[in-house]
This record gives sequence, C-alpha cells and structure tokens, in this order.
Amino acid sequence: MYTRKFLALTTVALTLLFTSCKKDNSSNAADEFETTFELSGDQAIADNLTEDANDVFNEAAMDNNLMGGRTDGTTDVTGTQGLLGCATTSVTPLSGFPKTMVIDFGNGCTSLNGVTRKGRITIVLSDSVRKYNSTAVMTFDNYYVNGFKKEGTITWRNTSLPGTRSWQRKVENGKITAPNGNYWLHSGIKNITQTAGLVTPNILLDDVFSITGSHSVTNTAGRTRNSTILEALQKKTACENIDKGKVKVEGPNHYAVIDYGDGACDRLATISIDGRPARTILLR
Repeated sequence: MYTRKFLALTTVALTLLFTSCKKDNSSNAADEFETTFELSGDQAIADNLTEDANDVFNEAAMDNNLMGGRTDGTTDVTGTQGLLGCATTSVTPLSGFPKTMVIDFGNGCTSLNGVTRKGRITIVLSDSVRKYNSTAVMTFDNYYVNGFKKEGTITWRNTSLPGTRSWQRKVENGKITAPNGNYWLHSGIKNITQTAGLVTPNILLDDVFSITGSHSVTNTAGRTRNSTILEALQKKTACENIDKGKVKVEGPNHYAVIDYGDGACDRLATISIDGRPARTILLR
C-alpha cells in the first residue's frame, strides 16, 4: 500500500514539474522572441542616429571648407539639407591640421526637415574629409536628436582608392537613451562607399552611400544581439534615414530581418522574426 501511494505521489510530482518546465520554457521562448524584436528596433534607431550625425558632420565640414576635393572655393548652399539651423560652428586652429570642429545646437533648434537637435558634437580631423587615410573622431556632449540622447565615439577613416570615395566607420561605447528613459548600448564597424554625387563635390544633396558591415546591440538586462548587413544599406543625403537594404539580427533561437524598404524617403522600416509577417517600426 505504501509503495503504491509513494508511486502515485511521485507521478503527480513529476507531472507538475514537467508542466511547470513546459510553461517556463514557453515563457522563456516568448521572452527571447520579443527581446530579439526589441533589440532589432533599437539597432535600427542607433544606425539612423549615426547616419544623422554623419549628415550634420558633412554639412558643417562643407560650410567650413573642410571636405577637400572641391572644384572651387565656394559652397553651394542649395546643395545641403539645412540641418545646422541655429547651430554655431567653430573650427580651430584656422590654418593647418589637425583641426577641432565643434557644432553646438545649444538648448535645441529644429532643422528645415523637422528634426530637433540640442547639445554639442565635437570632431577632431586629421586632414580634409575626402583625403585618403584622413580620420575624423566624433564625440557627443549632452547631444539629443528628437529626444533621443546619443553618446559614444565614432571614428571615420578615409579608405578611398583612385576613382572611388569610401570610409570605414567604427562606433565604440555607443549608447542611445530613448525619451522614455530606456537605453541600449551599441558598437560595430561599417564600410561606406559613395555611389552617387562624385562629380558634384560642392553639392551634398545628390550624394548616395552604400553601407556594409556588422554591429551589436545590448539592452539594460545585458542581452546582446549581433547583426550583419544582408543587402547593402543605402543612405541618400536627401533622406533623413536609411532608405533601402536589409540587416539580419541573430538571437539564440530566433533571427530578425530589418528591411528598410525600396528607396523611399520615410521614417519606416519593418522587422520580421523567423520569416513571419513583418511588423512596422518608426526609426526615430
């Protein structure tokens, strides 16, 4: 009798344990699924805020005759986006390199395309932006774009070969804090090649760039996802955000694909998990 009771109780206990494990596993799987989705969205925002910083940098460099590869000594102001708005830009020293350029948006102002920026960007240039092997090291001081705080260091190195224009861009100690206080860390190396606008060096608006490489993003819980560009991203200077290309984000058991669309200038991208129907996100 005792043996039968013991066996019955053991069976019940094992059944409850098995059921509990199934629930835990199901919960963990759902959590990992959503974490992959969430971090994919964070990656997309981080990438586009980096592209925005690049646009600001290029416009300030153009305005201050620091691009190199110019056909004359003037700037075609119609060939820029008007991103600087109320910003003040200082360059020291006036002659020779290296130079330090500070772009200060103060307490905030809105550019012609409706983006609000505040704080400062500091860039140390070893030489003209378009000169082979030159570097530009960018840091941020209490810098915000549409309420997102951007931190970290971005290092550009010109890798151009004759007849081409290209850079390697390295992001270190990147951190984005959203308006709601959530934050994530990001880092990686991208390779950028200019694919249009080479014959009009005084005009930025016709510039188009192709981007490849890899990145990682980590949330406040310490969960990390690594990403690789599947189809080269396209960033037109005339567009606020990346407008084309796909990125694969790897999770432990699930993967996501960020799709930036067909080249239209908008704030939209989609994220699909494991080939499931895609969800639309706003880039910033």
